[in-house]
Amino acid sequence: MQFSAEQIAAMLGGEIIGDKSRSVSNVAGLENAKEGDLCFLGDEKYLPYLAATQASVVLISKGLVYDGPTAATLIRVENARGAMAQLLQAVAEVLNPKRRGIEQPAYIAEGVAVPEDAYIGAMAYIGKNVRLGKGVQIYPQVYLGDNVVVGDNTVLYPGVKVYYNCQIGANCILHAGVVIGGDGFGFEPDAQGVYHKVPQIGVVVIEDDVEIGANTTVDRAMMGETRIKRNTKLDNLVQIGHNVQIGESTVLCAQVGVAGSTTIGNHCMLTGQVGVAGHIEITDNCVFGGQSGVTGSIKKPGMYLGTPAIEAGVGRRVMAVMKHLPDMYKKFKV
Repeated sequence: MQFSAEQIAAMLGGEIIGDKSRSVSNVAGLENAKEGDLCFLGDEKYLPYLAATQASVVLISKGLVYDGPTAATLIRVENARGAMAQLLQAVAEVLNPKRRGIEQPAYIAEGVAVPEDAYIGAMAYIGKNVRLGKGVQIYPQVYLGDNVVVGDNTVLYPGVKVYYNCQIGANCILHAGVVIGGDGFGFEPDAQGVYHKVPQIGVVVIEDDVEIGANTTVDRAMMGETRIKRNTKLDNLVQIGHNVQIGESTVLCAQVGVAGSTTIGNHCMLTGQVGVAGHIEITDNCVFGGQSGVTGSIKKPGMYLGTPAIEAGVGRRVMAVMKHLPDMYKKFKV
């Protein structure tokens, strides 16, 4: 696909500085872009790259000031990163348009109503009493167990598995290999130490506008529900235990693990490989640095680091001291 600077500016409501006829057919980072590439610049520290970039067109945030030389055509927008995201969304809709119809072979239980604008891919399995919203996109090899609900315009990519009685909201995206509603990890030892399975008879509820990355798992509750609230985003390879409650607009990055019956608030961010213990509560607006271990409840908003997770200011001082511990040990050894 090819767009001119003039077309891009019209789509984004931007102001062109330079040759409006310059065209692009690809996107790239500013420092290694080539002729025909489109880039964005939203951070002042990348301004020096403008002088040498080979990009044809660069989206630049209005708040950034640059009066040096550049061979690129600039398009000033309110937020360069947001504008790029808007543009990429439009391109994505062309590259992977919504599909319609039912491919064969697919199994759809008797009595399930498939909306006219829905898509059911080959080898999909739709169980009894499943309810499908308008415009749903069910890709090949998706499994929907009995009584599952999928909201309007939700996309389930290949190989998604949703166990019985679970609910997926509207405008959600579940990427390949996601499993919703597998049994929670519940076992009880007897007097001899032999573990016996505790039946997991609850459900999972995924609210509207949630996106879940590839091969992430959300376990069903032992009783009641595991719930992911609206606009929350889970990365690839995330594990959510039974009866967990995750608030609105919260982000969990890759390899985060949350143990059972824990509650995480709204607008939190758990970066890569954060581990969260079970049966604790994390308040709203908390950020946890990579590989943090959250072993107890967090009641104060803020940033936390380390294991056990402590406030970032203290955590940084602890890390600064740690590298000196060997020398300190030699000095004070008795």
